[in-house]
Amino acid sequence: MHLRSSALSAVLLGLLLAVPSSRAADSLPVPPSGVLGVGDAQLDPQFWIDRLPHPDAVVLTPARIAAQNAALLARDPSMHDLRALPAQLDRARVQGWISGVSSRPTHALYDVQGTPVPQATLDGVVANAAIDAVPAHQKTRYGLVVERAALRSFPTALRVFSEAGDTDIDRFQETAEFPGTPVVIAHTSGDGQWLFVVSERYAAWTRRANIAEGSAAQVFGYAEKTPYRVVTGATVRTVFTREQPQLSQLQLDMGDRLPLATGLAPDAAVNGQTPYTSHVLELPIHGKDGALAFAPALLQKNTDTAADYLPLTRANLLRQAFKFLGERYGWGHAYDGRDCSGFVSDVYRSMGVQMPRNTSRQAISPALAHRAFTDKDSHDERVRAAQALEVGDLVYIPGHVMMVIGQWQGQPWVIHDVLGMSYRQADGSVRHVKLNAVSVTPLLPMLYGKDGSTFIDHMTSIVRIRP
Repeated sequence: MHLRSSALSAVLLGLLLAVPSSRAADSLPVPPSGVLGVGDAQLDPQFWIDRLPHPDAVVLTPARIAAQNAALLARDPSMHDLRALPAQLDRARVQGWISGVSSRPTHALYDVQGTPVPQATLDGVVANAAIDAVPAHQKTRYGLVVERAALRSFPTALRVFSEAGDTDIDRFQETAEFPGTPVVIAHTSGDGQWLFVVSERYAAWTRRANIAEGSAAQVFGYAEKTPYRVVTGATVRTVFTREQPQLSQLQLDMGDRLPLATGLAPDAAVNGQTPYTSHVLELPIHGKDGALAFAPALLQKNTDTAADYLPLTRANLLRQAFKFLGERYGWGHAYDGRDCSGFVSDVYRSMGVQMPRNTSRQAISPALAHRAFTDKDSHDERVRAAQALEVGDLVYIPGHVMMVIGQWQGQPWVIHDVLGMSYRQADGSVRHVKLNAVSVTPLLPMLYGKDGSTFIDHMTSIVRIRP
């Protein structure tokens, strides 16, 4: 979920104050939680899997997924093909990347205490980007992310908010990247503590400590190395180690692909302990001279990982999505979590499918099959489209995305990372339930604004990841 203006506030308010215009809620029970129609049974992925005729049928083969990923990189302007960049970067390209994310705020911002952020502070934040210091030409530099790295609008850790007291949506937080992710290092902040980096799906600022710089051969060789493990749990952590503190209890997220260390004797201790109960990963670190180096780290075999990406099946989509159930909403992957678009992209990433980072780009990507909706589409046409939704389909409204988990009780159901839901009760009054987490809800009663319009009425696109 990534909008960058007052439009975002309007969307979030709509998510909280929506009023339905249909009677889709009438037949659904209201449990003590207030989450319409949802009991314990509906919180188990098996409930939805059991309703599918062929839940384990492969939707897209690895070859088809690879072709789609290649098309995404080639055709989607929000993506960056790092391997195709020239040996030198010119000023216009780098300044274009920076200005694309580091636009000076035009409205009041507040800090975590609810105090207005002084203009002098914002002046310093903007100046630290040092955009005028970008050289006319520079060698293209590469690096690997060494830990879960917040990517920011500006080179600052200052958290800022649109309203005093609303401390969830940090306007300087963009997204996160994960250990082992290749990046291009395009610029350094004025204070030298931040790097402007470009990954395949984003360009923003991150702390210098999050990146280890190496050669293109090192960086891309690491990304292509086999064999590897893919993280299939929501999150896992490496084993604690005193011997290699950079790799101790390192968080890895769903979809991360990390190569295994090779050439180690199976009976040789790794970071002070036996490796026989663990996978031995090879992870990037800062070497003694600050340059990119690699070291082994243990990941227990009983953690949720696989030897390859999971097959793209409807059953796997459901199982993977439900692993995040109840995780707190984290704007831009904050709180060691994720937001709505991060949630769906991480689920698909565990099956090898790459997606743009933000809802606005996912919904219209030329490399993803989608049906667009305009003002010419009536409410009834939209409802018919919703009734035809299938497991894994992605439904977009402005600033939000939901994943379909099935049809039940005559309507589609979704799992999504959402702030709240509202619906009209039998007596005509509106009930709002704050969610602020990955949640299961029916789609049709979920609505958008005080005017009585539904999510369906504001649907902009349906994306379907399949042939």
